[in-house]
Amino acid sequence: MRLRFALTSGACGLALALAGCVQPEQRVDTGMSQQAIVAKLGPPKETYDLPNGGKRLMWPTQPMGSTTIAVDLDASGKVVDSRQVLQENEFYRAEVNKWTRNDVMVAFGRPFETAYFKRMNREVWSYRYTENNIDHLIFNFYFDAQGVLRQTQKQPDPKFDPSQRNRF
Repeated sequence: MRLRFALTSGACGLALALAGCVQPEQRVDTGMSQQAIVAKLGPPKETYDLPNGGKRLMWPTQPMGSTTIAVDLDASGKVVDSRQVLQENEFYRAEVNKWTRNDVMVAFGRPFETAYFKRMNREVWSYRYTENNIDHLIFNFYFDAQGVLRQTQKQPDPKFDPSQRNRF
């Protein structure tokens, strides 16, 4: 009887713990109004116009965090999609030699860091993310002087490297 109670209590505790782990994008339902979303998530930190007359609202956690929630609204202000965009499958949607800085900005929001590599003649935008909920990485987008995406790259995030810990 005690074992059964312990197992039942443990299962209930796990269920309650998981219920508290609902991600912000999971609290947004298709068809919700912009006002209802703002009431749930607070005001967006970034807003972008979409080609269909809609808008993309974003809630980033950068520069130190690794998520950005994006909510797409149609022209009437109703939700059509919501997701966490700083993840590998989203980054690989970016088309080298086709996307521009603006495409990357609308897709992922402002980068946590930008740099310019003179020898390459490339501007680099960097985004922190977590791959498979385990590895802390940085995804880099390299743009030429005209603002066209020419290369992407992922690398380990030095912020999570124990040998680099005192540098950040």
